[in-house]
Amino acid sequence: MTVKKQFGSFQEMLASSDLPVLVDFYATWCGPCQMMATILEQVNAQMNHQLRIVKIDTEKYPQLASTYQVHALPTLVLFKHGQPVERIEGVLPPEQLIQRLRRLV
Repeated sequence: MTVKKQFGSFQEMLASSDLPVLVDFYATWCGPCQMMATILEQVNAQMNHQLRIVKIDTEKYPQLASTYQVHALPTLVLFKHGQPVERIEGVLPPEQLIQRLRRLV
């Protein structure tokens, strides 16, 4: 289930999360990003009690994309305790992504 929340800052959102946060850096014009959205729905269905998924539109938040050196789309960054611990660029099949994330959460 997707939940929209407002936060004062990206760092505040990461710091206030009791679960690891998987951030999907995407753009609306990006075809692979649209494919990844469907895959992330499957990941969320299987792992929604183990991690939180947040989508960041790089067109609306270019400073965040720059801060985390996002040069390819889609880019997924897994944060634990507010710190990036894993980075995945491009599209992965749902099973492979879930397997990779389960080792880290």
